[in-house]
Amino acid sequence: MKKSLPYIAILVAMLIWGTTPIATKFVLLSLHPLTLVTLRFLIAVILMLCVGLLSRSLQKLQLQHLPLFLLGGFVNPFLYYIFEAYGLRISASPTVSEVLLSTSPLFAPIFAFLLLREKVTVNNIIGILISTAGVILMILAGNSNFSMGSPWGIPLLFAAVMCAVLYTIVIRKAPAQYNALTVVFYVQLFSLLFFIPVWFIVDMPELSQMHFTWQPLLTVFYLAAFASVIAFVLFCFAVRRIGVTRANAFNNIRPVFTALIMLCFFSETLPWQKWLAIAIVILGLFICQYQKK
Repeated sequence: MKKSLPYIAILVAMLIWGTTPIATKFVLLSLHPLTLVTLRFLIAVILMLCVGLLSRSLQKLQLQHLPLFLLGGFVNPFLYYIFEAYGLRISASPTVSEVLLSTSPLFAPIFAFLLLREKVTVNNIIGILISTAGVILMILAGNSNFSMGSPWGIPLLFAAVMCAVLYTIVIRKAPAQYNALTVVFYVQLFSLLFFIPVWFIVDMPELSQMHFTWQPLLTVFYLAAFASVIAFVLFCFAVRRIGVTRANAFNNIRPVFTALIMLCFFSETLPWQKWLAIAIVILGLFICQYQKK
């Protein structure tokens, strides 16, 4: 059971993150992207502070570790969400965007080996390639809109992918003395130091154009509590136990969960190609996680 906990944790995190595209799309009908993200992480930090103080699980950050946590907050959430938002905005096709954003498991072994000297096995590489092929098949199935759009969209989306991978490196390097809640709290707290000034410059002048009704605000609270607190803490817990390469491979199952949620709750049909793609993704994950005794 102890060995299974990281895998249970990361699957729950991916399930929660699988709901975020649906929730985010709804909120963006009322709020601007930067306002949504800033409000989401502000609520998340307040929630983690309350939980940490009440449970006495929030630890004091030592000064020598400050640069590492500042770097984590800068690359993800801050830079990741900036690059992703503007990359999605100027990319002509959502399909192209999803394909590019699904490539983070391909780069994770490279960064893990170069920066952490983390062992990368043949099974890891084969499993990641198979799983990524399944994701691309699922995205392309029944979708002919594959125009590239503005050439600036591609480097911005790749920059978002690099930030996501670097974030996992940061939380892997975080000292073992800090629990997962402490790591995620300080990373997101420091990200607000970057989000808030940018929000004042970009979105505050257009505040009157947004609609702060209870439905989008309730959805923002869901994104904060579940996607930014629970999922981030579970993902951090898993990365620190199974490593960067194997943890990042699970990012390929996020669109699978999104597709299944749309099928179950929004009556969206799944053609046979997508079912095949889901099977390929799961097969790749099994191969990636397999280790010889």
